[in-house]
Amino acid sequence: MKEFVMNREQFVPRPIAEVFAFYADAGNLEHLTPPWLRFEIVTPTPVVMRPGTLIDYRIRMRGLPMRWRSRITAWDPPHRFVDEQVAGPYRLWIHTHEFVPAPGGTLVRDHVRFAVPGGALVHRLFVARDLERIFAYRARQLTVLFS
Repeated sequence: MKEFVMNREQFVPRPIAEVFAFYADAGNLEHLTPPWLRFEIVTPTPVVMRPGTLIDYRIRMRGLPMRWRSRITAWDPPHRFVDEQVAGPYRLWIHTHEFVPAPGGTLVRDHVRFAVPGGALVHRLFVARDLERIFAYRARQLTVLFS
């Protein structure tokens, strides 16, 4: 299985505790997800975040309805947490969220290891571009929400 890696970093002009608290509320993922994905959390809220927590979502990828289940596999407030896809569109999805204190705010770091059905060809033709758009949207939303 061919794995890919995506890394992003963004400065947010807010204290680490505030930024982490925003991410710790699973309901806020809807604010960071592009509307064209029609993202919806299915798990009843509020979701208590800790290792082992399962969160179910519905999304539309390229117009196709899909279910996605993720498990929180690491939880280290206010520095880091990891969610891993249990079921969904990817063959592998491990997303590490890191929060690092910085002068005047917080660095938000995303590290994603993933694999897709169809391997490198599907990644190059579809997935890489889709993920770029999704994470660019997320970056714009963080700027708006925390400015």
